[in-house]
Amino acid sequence: MASRCWRWWGWSAWPRTRLPPAGSTPSFCHHFSTQEKTPQICVVGSGPAGFYTAQHLLKRVEALCSQPRVLNSPALSGEGEDLGASQPLSLGPTSCHPVPQQHPQAHVDIYEKQPVPFGLVRFGVAPDHPEVKSYGAEDHRALEIPGEELPGVCSARAFVGWYNGLPENQELEPDLSCDTAVILGQGNVALDVARILLTPPEHLERTDITKAALGVLRQSRVKTVWLVGRRGPLQVAFTIKELREMIQLPGARPILDPVDFLGLQDKIKEVPRPRKRLTELLLRTATEKPGPAEAARQASASRAWGLRFFRSPQQVLPSPDGRRAAGVRLAVTRLEGVDEATRAVPTGDMEDLPCGLVLSSIGYKSRPVDPSVPFDSKLGVIPNVEGRVMDVPGLYCSGWVKRGPTGVIATTMTDSFLTGQMLLQDLKAGLLPSGPRPGYAAIQALLSSRGVRPVSFSDWEKLDAEEVARGQGTGKPREKLVDPQEMLRLLGH
Repeated sequence: MASRCWRWWGWSAWPRTRLPPAGSTPSFCHHFSTQEKTPQICVVGSGPAGFYTAQHLLKRVEALCSQPRVLNSPALSGEGEDLGASQPLSLGPTSCHPVPQQHPQAHVDIYEKQPVPFGLVRFGVAPDHPEVKSYGAEDHRALEIPGEELPGVCSARAFVGWYNGLPENQELEPDLSCDTAVILGQGNVALDVARILLTPPEHLERTDITKAALGVLRQSRVKTVWLVGRRGPLQVAFTIKELREMIQLPGARPILDPVDFLGLQDKIKEVPRPRKRLTELLLRTATEKPGPAEAARQASASRAWGLRFFRSPQQVLPSPDGRRAAGVRLAVTRLEGVDEATRAVPTGDMEDLPCGLVLSSIGYKSRPVDPSVPFDSKLGVIPNVEGRVMDVPGLYCSGWVKRGPTGVIATTMTDSFLTGQMLLQDLKAGLLPSGPRPGYAAIQALLSSRGVRPVSFSDWEKLDAEEVARGQGTGKPREKLVDPQEMLRLLGH
């Protein structure tokens, strides 16, 4: 039984090898052969979906890895482009202590397009909530309304990436010189963004928020944040933990209109307990007079946030010179239908909400990954049955690219384990394509032939240590490196 480390590498190297069809969206598994003595399994994406899938594949036979490695090289960005012409990409190992493995000699490689591993565990969190993960897809849903392209409008996904150090979002430079921001959406990501905008900067100094983002937030003039939703209080998508913390946010007070909650007390009697508790907290906050201490806290607050229900964005309004966003035109809505069929329909009334910053948080979507990988552009998923990609034997998917942008980390774990189980069932049943697959050796040879210098796992440890050392100087857990070129310079590449 061979020992083998898990490796990460950028997905975009695969199409250049002219091997069997490969994919490139986190997270799915590459083709491998039923007949191989040592099946070569490729997991694309080093976020939770990728790791959970790999964990399930590797959990029934002991394997010991004593020399973990991370390989990092300039990205192969697509057909016909020269190596080194685009952003770096990286690979790294998983934990390399003995692990049980379901197939006695299966080799699993994890490929990652970013310069550092771990996906949303690194880039999709709220810095003041490191245990909470925000998103796990490569793109956001567009508003598809006039004015969306104006300066001052961006996605919550990009904003989260900006303050978390995602390299592709470091040029965002949000203008926080306005006094009012509007977030279109009422989910946990929307609350995360509102909380970051309104939290006193000194409360963020001990987190791993990037130095640049903290500097911008220190200069922020944003005093009021509105979170806008098409439907009502019973349909909000955030959780009670995030709401409770938002209500108690230092220096900020909630603004809720009691009219939005009329008749709600009777409606919540039959709803599931989590939804009932959440709605009751909203109801109390909107309608009950706070106690003396809370009233004093709210009276002294210099910032505020509020929920605007039954409003649907129709247009981002431009400033008089047309150079940036100055507000959002909202259609007033009412609800039709019951339970899951409840939908918002316009009443015909409109209202304008002035603001200088618009952040869209209406959902996420995955991107098509390669012409050889089927993709449903409408749903933003790879067509599959229990993780088996339709019409492509040997190709599997997990995570949001499998089921769409829903669920939490526990959902992703269960989902990924199921994908891994389907793969193993197909392997055992002899249903996978026959013939050998070169696996990692082909990637290694390809990059070697092009003079690409990989980054070892010890190099990744140097980057990790550098981040921690930089953070210690300012009392932070780490100061994230955000420039891939700086990472390579630090390593002497």
